[in-house]
Formats: sequence, structure tokens, C-alpha cells
Amino acid sequence: MRMISSDVLPDTLLRDGLITEAVYRRFKRLSEGSSEDTMTLLVSSGIIGEEKLYRHLAELAGVPYTDLDPLDLDYQVVTECLPGAYAQAKGIVAFKDDGNRISLAVSSLPTPVQIDDMSNMLGKEIVLYLSRPRAIDKVIRQFYGLHSSILAATKELSGNDTVDIGNLERFVDSTADRSIEPTDKPVINAVNHLFQHAFEERASDIHIEPHRDSTVVRFRIDGVLHLVYRLPKKLHFAITSRIKMIAGLNIAEKRRPQDGRIRTYYEGKPVEIRCSTVPIAFGEKIVLRILDPAILMQDLSVLGFDKRDMELYTKMISFPTGLVLVTGPTGSGKTTTLYSSLITISSEQNNIVTIEDPVEFVTDEFNQITVQKAIDLTFITALRHVLRQDPDIIMVGEIRDRETAVSAMRSALTGHLVLSTLHTNDTASTVVRLMDMGVEPYLLVSTLRGIVAQRLVRSICPHCREEYTPDSTECELAGVKPGTKLIRGAGCRECRNTGYKGRVAIFEVMAVNEEIRQALVNRASLDEIRRIALSMGMVTLREAGMKKVIEGVTTVSEIVRVTAGGL
Repeated sequence: MRMISSDVLPDTLLRDGLITEAVYRRFKRLSEGSSEDTMTLLVSSGIIGEEKLYRHLAELAGVPYTDLDPLDLDYQVVTECLPGAYAQAKGIVAFKDDGNRISLAVSSLPTPVQIDDMSNMLGKEIVLYLSRPRAIDKVIRQFYGLHSSILAATKELSGNDTVDIGNLERFVDSTADRSIEPTDKPVINAVNHLFQHAFEERASDIHIEPHRDSTVVRFRIDGVLHLVYRLPKKLHFAITSRIKMIAGLNIAEKRRPQDGRIRTYYEGKPVEIRCSTVPIAFGEKIVLRILDPAILMQDLSVLGFDKRDMELYTKMISFPTGLVLVTGPTGSGKTTTLYSSLITISSEQNNIVTIEDPVEFVTDEFNQITVQKAIDLTFITALRHVLRQDPDIIMVGEIRDRETAVSAMRSALTGHLVLSTLHTNDTASTVVRLMDMGVEPYLLVSTLRGIVAQRLVRSICPHCREEYTPDSTECELAGVKPGTKLIRGAGCRECRNTGYKGRVAIFEVMAVNEEIRQALVNRASLDEIRRIALSMGMVTLREAGMKKVIEGVTTVSEIVRVTAGGL
């Protein structure tokens, strides 16, 4: 390792072609009379990006560079190798422990004497990596903030080694001399840090899963789950109780599933969190779905519809009466499409009522009803009473059975526009599924305006987009000639080296015309209905996805993954 003075960095940046002569002269003018150190000024003035600067410094010093990603780090390694106060004071993160060697990420290069001191303190050989100060600060804040709360909570439970390990092993003594309360400050802080970490990482879901010896915390980001923490099992009850308390759930009830919601703020904006608990083998599992109103309520034009499908769907939801169905599996973006549709057609002249289980996001735009089975407020009973409330547009959260389907269609027959969802794979299979439920064809023919099937696919990261030449199989799937250039993500810090950042929807839109209505009357097969829709110009999910590939929005492998088994 070579010690490098920060004062020589502007000259080395110019020498290595990372900045131009004009930029170099501008920096010299800025540095005259500035109180900021050279490295801080280089970044804050926009002369060079922080990552590029620290990669350059690492190359000059002859040490490897690493860009820390909290989702790739082992919580125990980070928090147990170095004390939090020491890590924060020195700007150091321990991120790998091989037994005899420990890898440390630093934002400033220590002297040989300092390296020897750290080696003696840890009792291991030190391997240094240079990293960005912001990356190190983020890891320290996220990991040690939670860790300090966990340590304090664990201390509250010191001497209490008996823990309830769940429903399948009740023979273990689950009594405790003293239990930590969900209102204790360490538990409150631990849950707050957990939420903050999830918001910063753009997580859509938080999974808190009890295992035999620990509690695992995972985040779903862009549709993929990432292991984030392993927490002491003895804290599971305290943390879940705290979450259940702020979600308005019954803390004492651990045998039955419960649903609730939490409203909080992140960066000054409201965030809704939907909470679901279920009893599993080793305790209660909690899943928290993070609902961002900016995502739930968008302009239809930014959801991912192509021009033809956008015109068809806009026409469907513009009818004063009829039934429009949005289909797809859980997590495919159906709620976003419905909420965005309601926002599009809402006005002072319309009375919009939604019946949901549960209400996804509370808003003043609609009159929202939550299904409550305990008081016999089901989709059917709610729908029956809503019709007496002079509605113009009704959204039924989900059609689950024949009774709900028939009630929704009869509501559409009596002069209302009804929007709802169904869990089916594509548009054609939706009408077959409804008939299998026992819905008479005349109801479908009289009410159904159209069906939309959708999926969410990961978008190519805008920070590491690159052209490449696909192989013959990819060319065939995408429907392009061999040698055609496509786009993919190379992988970078912004996307955690996945090549993807964010998600976009793909759609299959089937408008119900006279030919399809006649096929329904004749109880046509799934293949026949699909053939008619395709002959009318319907674009399948697979085809819609490959259009996004050609447009450089996503990749062939992502479309194949999401539409596996589709046409």
C-alpha cells in the first residue's frame, strides 16, 4: 500500500484523463480560499463523482476498491467484529471474516502503525479495501443503529433463556421470568430502524420469519427477496408485538392470522404499510407490504401500456356501465392499475365506491369499504348495500367465488361501471374460469367489456445500460434478426450488480366484441376464445414483453422468467 496525499489528486486526475484541463483550472479557482479538504471539494463541486474518485485513489494506493451494499453484508460480521463507536469514529466497516483474516472497508487510508494497532486489537490479519464515505456511513447507520437497539433489548432479557419456538414444538417450556414489553424503547428503536432500512432500499415487502434458533428478516426489492438480518430468537415476540401494536392488531392472539395497517412518513411523504400475520412452525410470521401512494396512483400512460392497448383500455373504463376485469397473480400490479384507473375516471360528478379486503391505500378520492367477515360484511353484502348508496363506479377488490362474480355482474347490468380483479394467467382463461365458477354465459355477454392480464417485469438499470449481441435463441424469442443489438444492464452500484432497477408492467388486453360474445354463448373452448382474440389483434403477454425488450426497457431472460408457460 502506498500513502497518497489528497493534494496531488487533482494532478493525477488530469494526468490520467479523468478530468479535462478546463475542469482542472476551474477546480484550482474553487480551491483558492475554500475551507473544504481537497477530496470533499472535488465531489461537492461536481468535478468528479465520489465513486470514480475513490476508485482512482484505490488504484494509486495499490489497494482494492469495494462498494458496500448493505444487502450483501452479513449482519453479524459487521456488528460483532468492530464496536459501533469505533467503526463510526474511524469510518471503518468490517465486511468479511475468513477466520484468520478480516476485510475492512475504509474511507481514508490508515498508516502502517494504525493497521498494526487494528490487527492487534482484532487478533487477525487485516485486508484493507477503500470505499466511498457515503457507503460506509450508510452501513454504519443501518447496521449499528439496529444493533444497538437489539443489544439493549437483549440485555433487558438477560437471564431469560427460555423462548417460545413456535406452534409445532409446544413441549418446550415457553414460560419466562420476565418478558420485554413492546413499548420498551429498545424495541421501538429496533422496529423504527427496520422500517428506515426498508425505505432506503426501496423494498416493497418486509418478511419477518421465525426459525428454530433465530428470526430472519428479508426484503423484497424489485420482486426479488434478499436476506437482510438474522436476529436473536428471544427478541421475536417483542418485535412482532410492537409491530402488531402499531398496526392495531391483537397482541395476545397468536394462533389466528390477522391483518392491519400502519401509516408513517418517509422523507416527508406518507407511507402506508399493510401488515399480515400468520402462525407458522416456529412462531408468528409477519409480512409488511409497503404501499407508496405515488406508485399506487399514477397516470395510466406511465404504467406500460402500448398505444393500441392504452386506447382499448381507456375505452373500456369510459363506458358508463359494464364489467372490466384486471387479472394476474399476487404482486403483479393489479391494484396499481385499478387505483390509477379510478383516478383517471374520477370527477365531482361520479360517486366512486371501493370494496376491498383490505383497503390497500386510504384516500379521500373514493368511498372505501373494508370487508370484515367477523361482522358478516363480505364482498356480497357490501355490494348489496353499496347499490343503495347511488354509486356510479364500483371497484370490487377481488372476485373469489360465483356469488361475488354474479353480484358484480348484476351491478353492472343495473347501470354501473364495475372494476374488479381475478387470479388467472391470461385474458382468455379468465372467461373460462368464470364459466367454471358457474356464471351463466348470458351474464358474461351482457356485462363484460374487456379483460386485462398483466405482469411486472424488472427494468434495465439506467446507470449501466449497454448494448450486446444476443445469441440465436434470444434473437428467436425476441423476434429479431441475428446480429441485432439489444440492451442489458452490466451491473453497477446503483442496481447492486443485478442489471435491473425498478419495475414496469406488461399487459395483454382483450376487448370483448360480438365475435367473442357469440363464442361465449356457444361455451367455446379456451383455445377458440384465444384464437378469436388474436385474430382481432390482441397482443399476448409474451409478445408485449418482447416489445419492451426491443425498446430497451427489459431483457429477454426477464420476460421468459415472468411469462413462463405463456404464449
